[in-house]
Amino acid sequence: MKRELPLFITAVIGLFMITQFFVPHQAISVPADFLQQSAVIVLAFSYFLGGANLLRINFDVIYRRQPGWQYKVVLIAAMLTTVALGAVEGVGFLNPGTKSKWIYDWMYSPMQSTMFALLAFFIASAAFRAFRIRTLEAGLLAVAALLVMLGRVPLGNVATSWLPEAIRLQPIQEWIMEIPQNAAKRAILIGAALGVMATGLRVILGIERSYLSGKD
Repeated sequence: MKRELPLFITAVIGLFMITQFFVPHQAISVPADFLQQSAVIVLAFSYFLGGANLLRINFDVIYRRQPGWQYKVVLIAAMLTTVALGAVEGVGFLNPGTKSKWIYDWMYSPMQSTMFALLAFFIASAAFRAFRIRTLEAGLLAVAALLVMLGRVPLGNVATSWLPEAIRLQPIQEWIMEIPQNAAKRAILIGAALGVMATGLRVILGIERSYLSGKD
């Protein structure tokens, strides 16, 4: 019974949430909205549990003086300071002039930009080491990737500035991103959506039980 009851509740709630898309009546939409708001509340508590787990793990590293424990101190201090300032400043903590906004603009955003800038070099390095052009499709992918990378930096635009506008790197990379890339991305999204639907049906029908943990 300890497994059948959660499966039954999951199936009922899943079918109910699907029904709201096809039955626009208050008897369905109002409880569905309540369930969605409840899910948001549960998600908020998960952030609290995640923060508590972060503190527990990093405090243990600091206590044991494991390698890199100094960075854990900075992480915990930054997290506690940010949370405290956000709690004190209230709902408008990201309004202009607040301390939280200053931290976001002058600390978080520059660090995020730095991480993304470094990520580009790691991606290029990994692609160079792992990519092997053995088929026509792989060759086309490599050429397209090279054109996009060069077309998105000023150096590529300067190098092709003497060419006609239509065959410069920037217009070519824009065409690649807007047409072939969008077509492939939409195909992947359609496939992912179908996979989500299939997984949802498996959960509703009780076929997928991994979320209950343990063996069947």
